[in-house]
Amino acid sequence: MIVGLLVALLVVFSLRERMRIKRYRKEWDVIGESKSSPLSESLAGLVGTAGGIYLSLVMLTTFLEIDVPSRVNISVVSLEPMAAVSFILAIISPFMNRLRKGLQRFKFR
Repeated sequence: MIVGLLVALLVVFSLRERMRIKRYRKEWDVIGESKSSPLSESLAGLVGTAGGIYLSLVMLTTFLEIDVPSRVNISVVSLEPMAAVSFILAIISPFMNRLRKGLQRFKFR
């Protein structure tokens, strides 16, 4: 129960960070067209990022011939390990980008 709550909280914070980043970007080519909500764009970005990471992990494990279990049980939830890892990495990616940009700003002062 606590793990599920923690995951849900991290997803909410990740989506909020993605919405904040999206708000500051200007997309001049879509002015005048119909727009989707920032939440839907952030959620699509989260799923797209997780999907890309998942495909990369599958190719890497296939290439290196690493034996990964098909399912991992955490409490009452059964997960595919590479999907869980890719989702976790996608959740923390906007925070890592913010940290990297903050360190770059701090470095050049």
